[in-house]
This record gives sequence, C-alpha cells and structure tokens, in this order.
Amino acid sequence: MNKLSLTLLCVATINPCLADESSKLIFEDDFERTESQEAKEEIGNGWTTNSKARAGGNKQVDLKDGSMYISIHEAADHPVSVVHPAEFTNGTIKIRFMLEDQKDVLGLDFADPQYKQVHAGHLFKVTVGSQKIDIDDSRSGSMNMEYYEAKRSKTLTRDQQKYIASKKKSFPHETIAGKWYAMTIKIRDDLVNVSVDDNQVASLSSEGFAHPTKRLLRISVPRNAVVDDVQVFAE
Repeated sequence: MNKLSLTLLCVATINPCLADESSKLIFEDDFERTESQEAKEEIGNGWTTNSKARAGGNKQVDLKDGSMYISIHEAADHPVSVVHPAEFTNGTIKIRFMLEDQKDVLGLDFADPQYKQVHAGHLFKVTVGSQKIDIDDSRSGSMNMEYYEAKRSKTLTRDQQKYIASKKKSFPHETIAGKWYAMTIKIRDDLVNVSVDDNQVASLSSEGFAHPTKRLLRISVPRNAVVDDVQVFAE
C-alpha cells in the first residue's frame, strides 16, 4: 500500500492509525523494493529468517509487487520464521496480511531470546487461521521450560496440561483466502487485544503478556502467507 493510500485510510477510519498520542513508531516496512536476484532470500531492512538452519538454505521469502510472500520449502523441518528486532514493553503492531489458501496460517510471535526461562525466548503468540484467531501466553504455558521439558520427557501431568490450556484462547473469526486484511495487535501490560479491519475480534488477559521486554517480532508461517505494511509502535 502506498503512503497516500495509507494516509487516506487513517483519515477514513474511526479508530486512529496511531496506537495513541503517546506512541512512538519504532519500525515500519512497506516492502516497496526489489531484489537484485531471485535465487536467494534478499529481504533487507533488517529482516532475517530461519531458512539456512531449518530449510537447507532454500529460499522461503520473496518480495513481489510490494509485499512479502512467505512459503515453506519442502525441505524445511520447521515453520518459516521471519524475524525483526522490535523492542518495547507496551506497544501496538499493525500488519496487512493475506492467506492464499484456507489451510494457511499466519502467526505473530513475540519473543525475548535473553529470557532463558522459556524455550527459544517465546513469550506469546497471535495466530490467524481460516476459522479462528488464537492468543497464546506461551511464557506462562507451553514454552515455559518446566512444562516444555516435561512434555519432551512425557512426564507432563494432567494438572499441568489443564494449566497450559488455560493460557491459550481461541476466538471464532472467518478469514477468506485471497482477501487482504488489516490486523492490529495492542499489548497493554497483561492484556492483548486483536482487531481486524478495525473490529475487535479477540482479547485475553494473562500474566505472561506483561513480560517487561519484547525484543523480537517473529512472523511464523507453517505453509504460506503474504504480509505488507508492518508497523511497530512503542509506548
């Protein structure tokens, strides 16, 4: 989306495009650039991926028509992870996205690799599928090292399973394949709110969301997804 269109969208909607008057834009990308070659990933603007480690170095991210196209390679043993630094405590993330197929899923995973009490720094995640949106406090639940190691060793108790399940909630929401959507995720202390096309569709309160430093935004894609106009605001 070009700058004029985005400005007009801000004026036309009831909700302001900025998170609020105290918010500071710390990162944005409209992907309006071209790669110098097609054989390897060349995203630029500070983005990295796990393609070298988890997909044999095969290309999984492509810039086309001013958007970022993410497609998992057949050699991959892990969902595609497209990562950018985004350090904040409270903040707002805005992103336009499209799922190309009803089986596709888009995850926005917030992480702090310096926090060693969870696996791989996972704090919480918002996941969009064709029929629902999930919010998952993985810091308190599934990625907490106590529960993560217990699951790996197959010693997870029934009470632990129930507790982990209580840290994740699903919200019905239809996402039509091939259609663009604008999603806003607001993090305020222990509360996460998710809006799609200016309509609030999901909200969850959990202690893990209040982790003091979110350091990375990881876009997680197990199949295919297209994203554009990424903005991160900090308060």
